[in-house]
Amino acid sequence: MTRPIILDCRGLWKLYGLNPESFLKQTGGNPTTEQLRSARIVSAVRDVDVSIRKGEIFVIMGLSGSGKSTLVRCLSRLIDSTAGTINFEGRDLLKMREKELIDVRRTKMGMVFQNFALLPHLTVLQNAAFPLAVQGVDKKTREAKAQQVIDLVGLTGREDRFPRQLSGGQQQRVGIARSLIVEPDLWFLDEPFSALDPLIRREMQDELLDLQARLHKTVVFITHDFDEAIRLADNIAVMKDGEIVQTASPEELVLNPANDYVAEFTRHIPRSKVIRARTIMVPLSDATHSGDVRGDTRVADIADRVVSSASPFRVIDEEGMPVGELHRQSVIDLLVGRDHRA
Repeated sequence: MTRPIILDCRGLWKLYGLNPESFLKQTGGNPTTEQLRSARIVSAVRDVDVSIRKGEIFVIMGLSGSGKSTLVRCLSRLIDSTAGTINFEGRDLLKMREKELIDVRRTKMGMVFQNFALLPHLTVLQNAAFPLAVQGVDKKTREAKAQQVIDLVGLTGREDRFPRQLSGGQQQRVGIARSLIVEPDLWFLDEPFSALDPLIRREMQDELLDLQARLHKTVVFITHDFDEAIRLADNIAVMKDGEIVQTASPEELVLNPANDYVAEFTRHIPRSKVIRARTIMVPLSDATHSGDVRGDTRVADIADRVVSSASPFRVIDEEGMPVGELHRQSVIDLLVGRDHRA
């Protein structure tokens, strides 16, 4: 069953310069690069369409300056867009009054940006509990919930420390904990793990995946790291010069990049990390099978099992029904870089 859309934007623009709204109207709502340059207008976000479905991790990625962080700020209405529409849970975000918008941010959205802006006079526990304090939640309840998210992000034992007593990575974890405490319907995460060392970063990715699986929340995640993107994403939007040049699943991006820019992002990614068992399976036969693998499992996660077995594995769907079988040679071909579609 197709999941409902929780956030949808159409024709979104964010322009910087003199009278950007008038400029956009004068150019018919679709200015050329030359017109933008002549008017000294910078297009941080350019005619973006995005549909994000409930319960998915939607990754927006691109190089520095591509517009991804500006787009997230527009989607959360931290900054106002120049043109376009944004609907959140069927409500027009751009028409909300300030009080209504503040309420939505406090109860429906969680946000972690690169500048995590901890309050220096509050402890780790108090910083994590701050969103609930703003909502008027009693001290005992909010501190109990704060302790849970502090444990979740690996800061147990540091509850009474102040931000100045923490490393940069630890401070970022407090920001993540603070965003999780309201259990939002929609999380905006702007490179939240970028300050963490590789091991902790991977652990935090695991925690995010586990939280999303258990709570069925929706995540909009910003990164410039394609390895991180493919590990987390249900769908990825690749941005360049303020535009989204392709939106697709990680597997589709790797197999069918829309242009050379997307192809360059995916060029050095091992295909086994992206391609799933169902993509390289063959029709089911009467052969003896060594076991079952889920069709949506990435090949890298089952390669050792399949390669070490002389018999094929059955591929099953989400209901446990057999839909094909996976052979040792198919996995080997993928691992060594042979085109499985050849």
